[in-house]
Amino acid sequence: MGFTEEVGIDLGTANVLVYIKGKGVVLNEPSVVAINRDTNEILAVGEEARQMLGRTPSNIIAVRPLRDGVISDYDVTERMLKYFIRKTCGNSRFFKPRIMVCVPSGVTEVEKRAVREAATQAGGKAVYLMEEPVAAAIGAGLDIAKPDGIMIIDIGGGTTDVAVISLGGIVTSTSVKVAGDKFDEAIIKYMRKEHKLYIGERTAEEMKMTIGTAYPREEVVVKECRGRDLVTGLPKSIEITSKEMMEALDEPLQVICEVAHGVLERTPPELSADISNSGIVITGGGALLHGIDKRIEERTGIQVKIAEDPKSCVAIGTGKALNSIDVIVNNQMNKRPYL
Repeated sequence: MGFTEEVGIDLGTANVLVYIKGKGVVLNEPSVVAINRDTNEILAVGEEARQMLGRTPSNIIAVRPLRDGVISDYDVTERMLKYFIRKTCGNSRFFKPRIMVCVPSGVTEVEKRAVREAATQAGGKAVYLMEEPVAAAIGAGLDIAKPDGIMIIDIGGGTTDVAVISLGGIVTSTSVKVAGDKFDEAIIKYMRKEHKLYIGERTAEEMKMTIGTAYPREEVVVKECRGRDLVTGLPKSIEITSKEMMEALDEPLQVICEVAHGVLERTPPELSADISNSGIVITGGGALLHGIDKRIEERTGIQVKIAEDPKSCVAIGTGKALNSIDVIVNNQMNKRPYL
């Protein structure tokens, strides 16, 4: 086995996806780590750790080491990456993979360095960075090398990246820290305010996925929601409709629509014409929210399409980019590849 494995990693706030050249997406797990506080030992990573969120005894904590698209706990991120790389590439000391990691388009130099170092410490032979909207566009099957304007809205867990791409680079972009996590927070806030019911992150996420909506549904969907009554302090369950969910999610959705509108305003006229012909493409887990395409279409007046398998677009794009790694290395983000 005398070759270097090439790995693409979508290091997301909510999920980590790993793409191995020639194999496709081999891992898709939540970015959650369960740690024993007393011994600092990692007990579980990924799905197993996510099951523990909000349910652990005092000596065990389930943490999400990434917040708003960037590393908030460096040590835990490094250990989590190491675990995922070993799980997918095997536990060999001699063959270190070349790794391409995706980061939101608005990250600072310090945040980029943290990602590079974490991936290097986790076992990368050489680490390259790539901006999420570009990876998402490649993963969605768009030809970014053409001199045509492509508009991508990548709604992840921690950030929403909106970008216009032409000739392989970003012409104009904005990254906001309003995405899947903020949707969950908005649902928790709404339940407290309107129903005096306290629910956890996992329940909010489940409600978002089952009855969450960004645009009026033809038929109203109802789901039972369980939590703690803030008045009596006892467990309580109530029925919630998709109409209420739309009300709960209105604020963060408004922000995303405004950001998309702002990017369109700053787009050169030639590219605007291309976008009005080809439409806007949505990627990321947030694209799965019911009616989000219609909501953005209503705000921008441009046809909106949801990419095929939107959750994997960034990871697939990162993996495909490994084929033209030299072009990426010469790109803005990798003037100094961290070897």
